[in-house]
Amino acid sequence: MSRRHLIDPEVAVPLEGLLEALPGGFNAIADIVARRATVQAMFAAIEVPENPNVTNEDRTVPGPPGEPDITVRIYRPRDATGARPGIYFIHGGGMIMGDVAGEDPTATLLCDEVGAVVVSVEYRLAPEHPHPAPVEDCYAGLVWTAAHAAELGIDPDRLALYGGSAGGGLAIATALIARDRGGPALRFMMPIYPMIDDRNETASSHEITDIGIWDRAGNIEAWDWYLGGKEADQYAAPARAEDLTGLPPAFIDVGAVDLFRDEDIAFAQRLMAAGVPTELHVHPGSYHAAETFAAEAALSRRTWALRTDALRRALA
Repeated sequence: MSRRHLIDPEVAVPLEGLLEALPGGFNAIADIVARRATVQAMFAAIEVPENPNVTNEDRTVPGPPGEPDITVRIYRPRDATGARPGIYFIHGGGMIMGDVAGEDPTATLLCDEVGAVVVSVEYRLAPEHPHPAPVEDCYAGLVWTAAHAAELGIDPDRLALYGGSAGGGLAIATALIARDRGGPALRFMMPIYPMIDDRNETASSHEITDIGIWDRAGNIEAWDWYLGGKEADQYAAPARAEDLTGLPPAFIDVGAVDLFRDEDIAFAQRLMAAGVPTELHVHPGSYHAAETFAAEAALSRRTWALRTDALRRALA
């Protein structure tokens, strides 16, 4: 049964426009290279005014041992003085799409609203680079960020992870690796509607089939590409992690009309059971990334206000 009737009417408008322009949504484009190009063109067409309060620069930094270097984009408040909180930012895209440039507006917003130095990482994508390449790139960038905190103007005791969708899953996986390898230390993590379970067994993973934004068929395809024929471990699919103790305090939000709804709620409950302070929000009427597609909607404004408030509190 379709769940489209449950979508908040205000955030439904851009979704309807997308489905008109691209029947079936992004996953209707079978070729991943063509799909990436379409998504990039769509984001590039959105006019985002420059934020005079934020500067950014790209830097090439060491990747995982024996692997290629990676690029990070560093955002700073223009008036920054002294050590600021740091947000290590991991973009979304289902492990198969997305880049730093596509989430430039979000990283800029966090820098401005939270007053933090934001370091956004460009990681390798599947299917060309299956697990563990993406998460190892993310961890390498985090290690570099922590090691260069003083140079970057970051207070190393106030470092948080942020990521949406695949970026949320990678944020949790990066936190697991940091815990298991003895650092860097993390104050907080904010995985937004994280992609964390390759098994596709929850009720919501069966419900969301025709929204046009990250439906069941697309999620199964992305996991297949990301795993590259191998079994998932906890660093690929954090829902499989047996021990969640020792992870940083967390904020998770997800839409009620999002395929990831049930896996995210279950994970938040497990974090709490493991003694990890966790804030969870489930937004009625919200589909996957609705606050990005309908940024001016009342639902989207409420969603962003909760996130920035939580980051300010956690990094104070």
